[in-house]
Amino acid sequence: MRRRSRLILALDETDPDKALQIAEAVGDVVDGVKINYPLALSAGMGIVEEMSKKASVICDFKVADIPNTNRLIVEQVRAKGAEGVICHGFVGHDSVKACADAMGDGEVFVVTEMSHPGGMEFTQPNAEALARVAVEAGATGVIAPATRPERIKVIRKIVGDLKILSPGVGAQGGKASDALAAGADYVIVGRAIYQAEEPRKAAEALVEEIENG
Repeated sequence: MRRRSRLILALDETDPDKALQIAEAVGDVVDGVKINYPLALSAGMGIVEEMSKKASVICDFKVADIPNTNRLIVEQVRAKGAEGVICHGFVGHDSVKACADAMGDGEVFVVTEMSHPGGMEFTQPNAEALARVAVEAGATGVIAPATRPERIKVIRKIVGDLKILSPGVGAQGGKASDALAAGADYVIVGRAIYQAEEPRKAAEALVEEIENG
């Protein structure tokens, strides 16, 4: 995934045609498009192939199973053209390593701490341990919350040069400039872009904030 705008679109739209239109509109502005279950379930996995023609795709399936099942899931993700996948680390080193091995030269990101308020209940108390799992299992990077920039700083000290992707900018209240200043490599933005009347202008405004920050 390129590192130019440092902005990733979380495209949780469920209308396949609209999703592809939005991706077409912002594909040269954002560094990647993150697809979650809402779009994959409504459109089928073929949407990953279609989206991959317009932008780098990360499948945010938060893969969390035994190593063999993780491997099978990630092999399908990679076969459809996705460049990245997001998995959970609480299932252990072996399951995360299975994702990394199956992804080959693609990217694997491990969730350390969720960005919503409930993320403070269970993921935050275990975030440092999950970050260490990512490092030891050979992941490309981690997910850390833009809604709590101080937590990004903590995670950065553990993961070193691994990439940090930070969700929660926009609708959840996080600021792109704060997350990047705290050590994130990319920010992930969803509704503030795909629900905007003009998604491209919304994305460009965020890029301007990032550049000014």
